[in-house]
Amino acid sequence: MTKPLKNFSDPWYKEGLRFKCTGCGKCCQGPGLVTLTLEEAEKISEHLDISIEEFFNLYGKKVNGKYFLKDLPGTEDCIFLENKQCKIYHLRPTQCKTFPYWPSVLRTKQDWDREAKNCEGINHPDGELVFLNNL
Repeated sequence: MTKPLKNFSDPWYKEGLRFKCTGCGKCCQGPGLVTLTLEEAEKISEHLDISIEEFFNLYGKKVNGKYFLKDLPGTEDCIFLENKQCKIYHLRPTQCKTFPYWPSVLRTKQDWDREAKNCEGINHPDGELVFLNNL
């Protein structure tokens, strides 16, 4: 379970955070679950020109009433990752759109810096400076 952010009124990142997606694809690789809403699944299935049933058969799964993307067979990578690029980038789920601004990454400076070791876009010098009111 994720702990809530501490000192929300005066967070450690009040001076802003820099991030620029470099398209490395590392955030889509390895263990983890990508959640999506039924509405997101419907938009993706419509884009792929398949039924929602076929979408879940091929790309998604429902576990305990929640929807998730499957992994690429034989890996722990996102099923929509191809050549380090997201095949549905313009329709990617909210979870993907909001990375790296997740509570688990923003909890402490140490959490942010730890994630930066996996994501070359975090603290990128050319990254947009994002402030709390933009998160």
